[in-house]
Amino acid sequence: MSNSISENVLSRGFLIVHRQVFLRWIQFLIGFPIHIIALCIYFSKRKSNTYDALFKEKMHNFMKSKAYAALKSDYEKQYDKKQAYFRRPIKETEKEKIVQRQLRKRSEAMVENELGSEARKPMNYMEFFHGLLLDKRFLIPTFIPGILAYSMYFIYQGAFRRFVFERVVMTFFVIISVIVIVFTILYISPSDAAANILGESATQAQRDAFNIQYGLDQSYFVQLWHALSGILTFDLGHSYTGNEVIMNSISNRFPVTLTLAISSLILAVIIAVPVGMISAARVNSFWDYTFMFIALIGLSIPSFWQGLIFILTFSIQGDLLPSSYSPGNFLSLIMPIVVLGTGLAAAIARMTRSSMLEVMNEDYMITAKAKGLTGRETFIGHALRNAWIPILTVIGLQFGGMLGGAAVTEKVFNISGLGSYIVDKQFIPDTPAILAGVVYIAITISIVNLIVDLVYAMLNPRIRSQMKNS
Repeated sequence: MSNSISENVLSRGFLIVHRQVFLRWIQFLIGFPIHIIALCIYFSKRKSNTYDALFKEKMHNFMKSKAYAALKSDYEKQYDKKQAYFRRPIKETEKEKIVQRQLRKRSEAMVENELGSEARKPMNYMEFFHGLLLDKRFLIPTFIPGILAYSMYFIYQGAFRRFVFERVVMTFFVIISVIVIVFTILYISPSDAAANILGESATQAQRDAFNIQYGLDQSYFVQLWHALSGILTFDLGHSYTGNEVIMNSISNRFPVTLTLAISSLILAVIIAVPVGMISAARVNSFWDYTFMFIALIGLSIPSFWQGLIFILTFSIQGDLLPSSYSPGNFLSLIMPIVVLGTGLAAAIARMTRSSMLEVMNEDYMITAKAKGLTGRETFIGHALRNAWIPILTVIGLQFGGMLGGAAVTEKVFNISGLGSYIVDKQFIPDTPAILAGVVYIAITISIVNLIVDLVYAMLNPRIRSQMKNS
């Protein structure tokens, strides 16, 4: 379209969406009602356009002219010379197709050039629809039926909004994939929930009644559909054991696991980042070797063994901290937080050191030093800021591992969290309860990764530039 035409947010978003084939079809599907209206207006306007009639008339006249016959003769001679040059036989059918294609292309170009400004240019639907998006008389009455399409145009007009929206959509598909994979694994597992819950003394009739009650007698796809629809509608149903409401069980247990993971993460970052910076600033020194040796030990120690040693040392022998978790008693969370954060702190410290060393010799560091900045200003203001990207990657990945690995720590310290809940239900297997727990963890990990991606964009101008250019 002409650059002189003013644009608004929706029209700019439409142009961005229209450049990609997949998004073009998506916007057409979700905006089907407004496209029907726009097509009706388009065809009614097109009838009043004189260009098509003039074009057809001039093409008809040109094809009867001597110029057209001469042009056809020239193309036929060109074909004959080409075939003779390459010593190929002249095929009349092929010759006719090639000559007609060349004639049509050249004739249309000549007629269009001859028409010039005699009539308005032919209307293209996409350009016409783009023009409608600039007209309030079209937007206001079609706002309700076109709200999905207009929302898509608004989102894709802004690079940051588009980035967040695409990450949210990816998160949704990740969660759906997690549900399908976990359910499939549980479905094909050899464990029999009816036999495990009712016991060996249960008759076959009792087991069949149990399977019918919970829908376990239905096909794989029916059960999968019930699981997907239940989770998407937040109706998680009841567990097989105790007939407890799964939503209430998850709501009571998940905050404990989340508190444990976030507290461990904060503790790990507070300790690990300064340790990694000191190691990078004093590379190959006593402090560097000492800190990295301790970090290697932290990575190597199994969390369950570390938890047992802590209980033996600080609870049984030292009588300083509670050996098991007690709600409302923060002291009972100290040892689990330290145990869960040890491995994460070690990984962050090593990544901080390597990232800092990688950026220390970059050109911008040399420029900062040449400008007269002190070592501390250069180290913190330039090196640390550019080294944060891989550090954040490790934090995001390790946080998911913490949520999954918290089950071991929760078992050791007798914490009634989501991790231990999933482990207990796995041995039955209590499919609805396991799915609910896993989905909660998947959602949390996806949100953390989304936050990490957003922090990437805020910290690194190059990523923001790539978002706008894409």
